[in-house]
Amino acid sequence: MANGIENDEVVIVKPRTDERKYRRIVLGNSLQVLLVSDPDTDKSAACMLVSVGYFSDPDGIEGLAHFLMHVLPYASEKYPSEDSFSKYISENGGYTDSSVYNDRTSYYFDTNNDCFEEALERFSQIFIKPLMPAEATMRVIKTIDSVYQNELLSDWWRVYQLQKHFSTESHPNHKFGTGNWHTLEVRPKAKGLDIRHELLKFYEENYSANLMHLVAYTKESLDKIQSSVENKFQDIRNSNQHGFHITGLPIMSEHRMILVKLVPIAERHKLIIEWPITTSRHHYKEGPCKYLGHVIGHKGEGSVYYILKTRGWATGLSAFEDEITLEFSFFTVTVDLTEDGHEHMQEIIGLLFKYIKFLRESGICKKVFEEFSTICEVNFHHQDKIRPIDYVKEIASRMQEYPSKDWLVGSSLPSNFNANLVQMILREFSPENVRIFWESKKFEGETDKVEPWYGTAYSVERITTSMIEKWMSAAPIDNLQLPAANMFITKNLSLKDAREKVKFPVLLRKSSYSKLWYKPDTMFSLPKAFVKIEFNCPHARISPEAEVLADIFVRLLRDYLNEHTYYAQVAGLDCYMWRSYRGFQVTLCGYNDKVNILLEIVIDKIANFEVKPDRFSIIKEMITKDIYNLQFQEPFELAKYCTSLILNDMLWPWKDKLEVLPLLKVEDLVKFIPMMFSSTFLECFIAGNMEREEATSIIEIAEDIFFKGSNPKCQPWFPSLHLTNEVVKLERGISYIYSEECLNPSNENSALLHYIQVHRDDFVLNVKILLFQHIAKEAAYHQLRSVEQLGYINNFYLSNNLGILGLQFLIQSTTKSPRDIDLRVEAFLKMFENKIYEMSNDEFKNNVNALIDKNMERHKNLREESNYYWGEIFSDILRFDRKEGEVEILRQLTQQEFIDFFDEYIKVGSPQKKTLSVRIYGKKHLSEYKSEKSEPLQLQSVRIHDILSFRRSQPHYGSFKGSFGHMKLQVN
Repeated sequence: MANGIENDEVVIVKPRTDERKYRRIVLGNSLQVLLVSDPDTDKSAACMLVSVGYFSDPDGIEGLAHFLMHVLPYASEKYPSEDSFSKYISENGGYTDSSVYNDRTSYYFDTNNDCFEEALERFSQIFIKPLMPAEATMRVIKTIDSVYQNELLSDWWRVYQLQKHFSTESHPNHKFGTGNWHTLEVRPKAKGLDIRHELLKFYEENYSANLMHLVAYTKESLDKIQSSVENKFQDIRNSNQHGFHITGLPIMSEHRMILVKLVPIAERHKLIIEWPITTSRHHYKEGPCKYLGHVIGHKGEGSVYYILKTRGWATGLSAFEDEITLEFSFFTVTVDLTEDGHEHMQEIIGLLFKYIKFLRESGICKKVFEEFSTICEVNFHHQDKIRPIDYVKEIASRMQEYPSKDWLVGSSLPSNFNANLVQMILREFSPENVRIFWESKKFEGETDKVEPWYGTAYSVERITTSMIEKWMSAAPIDNLQLPAANMFITKNLSLKDAREKVKFPVLLRKSSYSKLWYKPDTMFSLPKAFVKIEFNCPHARISPEAEVLADIFVRLLRDYLNEHTYYAQVAGLDCYMWRSYRGFQVTLCGYNDKVNILLEIVIDKIANFEVKPDRFSIIKEMITKDIYNLQFQEPFELAKYCTSLILNDMLWPWKDKLEVLPLLKVEDLVKFIPMMFSSTFLECFIAGNMEREEATSIIEIAEDIFFKGSNPKCQPWFPSLHLTNEVVKLERGISYIYSEECLNPSNENSALLHYIQVHRDDFVLNVKILLFQHIAKEAAYHQLRSVEQLGYINNFYLSNNLGILGLQFLIQSTTKSPRDIDLRVEAFLKMFENKIYEMSNDEFKNNVNALIDKNMERHKNLREESNYYWGEIFSDILRFDRKEGEVEILRQLTQQEFIDFFDEYIKVGSPQKKTLSVRIYGKKHLSEYKSEKSEPLQLQSVRIHDILSFRRSQPHYGSFKGSFGHMKLQVN
């Protein structure tokens, strides 16, 4: 009994390695709460999930739940200042956001621990007495329309809405959940509706404490958290709403047995095969759809994907249950097709149905289920910690779906084998129940229908059982198999005793071939390791042709290793390979028990690499499409790409790469690989549950294989091959402007990236730019997005380009041209001068302390820690004590020093300031683009006409390469 509220004692199932404490309580207003006490946390967080989403939108007012999600946190009766909650959170080192889904809406935040009590108080008032001010109504509708405009040319959103389009119009699954200007302003006004009145009515009829679930996560004791939550949230109104319950399925006979051909924006071919099924959520202990996703989606020999890949028809396949509501789900199989695969669509569908028939006839394999269940159990009990804000969101989403004892588990522990249940769901994967969506640009001009919200062109054909039987007969005749026994399942979960409790990575070994950095786990106490090897090959970037060939090599390597890396990934050992600007990287992260086995396989495949002509053609086709599709990316993405191209010496323009691709042949790659390896240096970082002898052994084996013997694969490189020029050094007092048309002529959006280059990595300057970004971030967001409504994509953030720090405003808009947005950014900075100059000493100190708290946050897991240290190694700066060093300087920073920094580097008109404005003009602002190009520039402004010529003509910041000389080699 707590404050007169009776709570049933519930034992929350949690991982064996989890030392946090949990408690479920139910407040007197029926609000269900999970309390989490973590004495080791650096951040506190909370999430309120309301079991109301866009399925509850009134007919004819699409997007109302989305509208409420945006406007609810604006202000409350107790805290009436607009955006006061987000401002408080930002000032105290936190972040807040919200998300709306079909049947729920989530509101969440994190903050520094010492501010959590007040943050929770402010958060609770949002749900007790929200103001939803009238003056914010129009701005929020414009924000929602901006969201919609940004989604218009997104293939993911277009396909998603088209899939929903093929459901009964009276069913909520048919709804358009985002909303736009037409649904929230034009149509309601035409009907004589006051949209704010409808908003308040929607809130009153749907938001009730009995439909809410809260997670509160902090370092205090459970008793203290409980007292705080009870005091703050018990006044949320409980009107005993029943919530939204769907009756009936959305898919009728006319929506089944259909083949929908649709035209995507990007150049790609894809098949989406789905079956509406009874949701398996009620059987989460049996996990029937998890089992089916595992076997249908496996990539080993005898799988659907293996057969398709062998024939050169597919480059990817996934299988999973997409849960829509408690009543129904879709089981979906997605296949990424090659050009040849597109021509064999019928055989591919036939093969999938053959595999489903094979599963039915061969029976449900208990051994496969038990192995999968074992993997799930190991993963659950040895899971990494994640950020508190992500954790509370994750748990809150389960609270409306599972019994309270399983709020942490959800469906992640399938343990009850039930062959009959799996067969029951498998029977729903029938030709009579199937829907097929087939994407390809080749359907342009062949469609006769248009989806109303996103304008996707499509056509519909009926398919029959006999057609699918014919496709099955034409499908490849191969030996279909279940997943093989997984050799990568960890058997040894013991922890090794690190002889040294080192705080930072140490340089364990150095030779003419390699460097080995080592950091044993002293924080996380999990049987996991992190291994990264960068093959530093300067010849991999000397020309566009070399860069493309290096990319083909890495993708072929991934392709050849796919069967092994797939099984490893299923067992909790991830393996990534990608091209870096200095060569390529191999990363392994997960359970350390089988790291050496997988690494030996990877090294052997690199050392004995052979180019297979058929796979070369497939990979070349994939890369060609990827590069070609850059023209369909959003303007803000193009602005980021152009900025990188202007500033970084190591990048080649995508058009140059697209030009050389058609000319490349198998022989070119065969000749290129020895040249790429002719100068090679291995940079290695090993961390986690690994002893130093194991770490040393790994790099010694790699050296023996690649550099030694009668015919070594690699040759060591010379110091002169180190890159010396990497990042363009902009001239002080100059504003550079680069303007370009959006590559996609259909895109209405324009974008601006306004970059202020400040300094090369230096702790004293670092803390000043970090502090400015911390103070200005919320104000920039409020002014440029909330007040001026420049666009939904509206970010202000710190830029760190290989140790060169700066600030970036990134804004995408349909309402303003890039030039006009640029002027608004400058106006904001001028307006913000007063904030800097007039800030009280207490306010300055509060911001400094919030930033100190943020800087002193500990890493949550091995992967996060390792990536942080690898960033120092990769950039060759090697300041592993960065956080501690910057905090010490922050503690000594004076307000006048901060003002002097602002005046010199950021203030508009400063003779020391360096800016670059990258302006991407969309369809709506092309007239402004043409006029801008012809207008004379202001004094001290320079227009960039040719990126490569500009890059070559500018001075550069020198590389940090070679600065590791001061690091002491650690030996036994």
